[in-house]
Amino acid sequence: MVDINWSELGFKYVPTKCHIAYEYKNGKWGEGQLKEEPNITMNIAASCLHYGQALFEGLKAYRCKDGKVRVFRDDENSKRLNSTANYVCCPEVPYEMFKEAVDAIVTNNEEYIPPYGTGGALYIRPLLIGTGPVMGVSPSEEYTFIMLGLPVGPYYKGGISPIDAIILDDYDRAAPNGSGSYKVAGNYGAGMYSSTVGKKKGFPIVLFLDSKTHTCVDEFTTTNFIAITKDNEYVTPDSSSVLPSITNMSLFDIAQDFGMKSIRRPVSYDELQDLAEVGACGTAAVLTPIGKIAREGHDDIEYSKECGPVLMKLYNTLRAIQYGETPDTHNWTRVVL
Repeated sequence: MVDINWSELGFKYVPTKCHIAYEYKNGKWGEGQLKEEPNITMNIAASCLHYGQALFEGLKAYRCKDGKVRVFRDDENSKRLNSTANYVCCPEVPYEMFKEAVDAIVTNNEEYIPPYGTGGALYIRPLLIGTGPVMGVSPSEEYTFIMLGLPVGPYYKGGISPIDAIILDDYDRAAPNGSGSYKVAGNYGAGMYSSTVGKKKGFPIVLFLDSKTHTCVDEFTTTNFIAITKDNEYVTPDSSSVLPSITNMSLFDIAQDFGMKSIRRPVSYDELQDLAEVGACGTAAVLTPIGKIAREGHDDIEYSKECGPVLMKLYNTLRAIQYGETPDTHNWTRVVL
């Protein structure tokens, strides 16, 4: 047994038994190789280092109430990975290969999956990088697809407790017709400085407005923006610069299961003060309520100091599906062990 204090798990790198890697050469993928060494070697001219041919995904495996281990919507992660791969001219990863890698990571790192009841999960990180040497700006001819797994707890220490967000008008996350809707590594690098500025000001998360007009909401630093209106509607921005969050997709459908109206539409900054509940959602954070949104030169927009009742119900329902506590009527989970 591994020596891990499950109750103290946060969201950080923890070494596990192994990862799996596939090499793409001569126009085809090779067989996956399980590797215990956590370091990789690549050419100093690799395209991922010079020209940003690097993309990733994030999903989780859960040890469930019935003792089985399930992964959540890995087929959607596979689709999103390939969408991003096409955007940065990387070869697609077939779903069967993606699924094989998920199963290998879960099976070979089973002892690192947090026990049911701890609130933890095995976070799975697929990574696709251009590893062939390139000096002119062009796609690589060689790639490596890696999948690793690590035990995680809550992304934010407060769990479902509200956090405060800030809008920084001096920074944008992505251009209107750029890479914002794709999970390329460069998007996160582009938001890192503004995130640091926000944290220095006392805000755990930054809310970005649209880069063209700064009048409508796009998304948070690492998560989608969702809101509950006073008319009990589930609303999330309709923007080409927003990453299509699988967690958001799921909550969107769960809200409809509740009989709510779920809507994707532009959400103006001026509308924020009239919303009943606001949250940030994504695979890592799941769902985090927002207590306040600050913006220099504007009055703070205050929400509840506790998680609102609708977001709490959405959160609890999603978690119940993921942990096998309630019927998975949408067939979102897949048993691995």
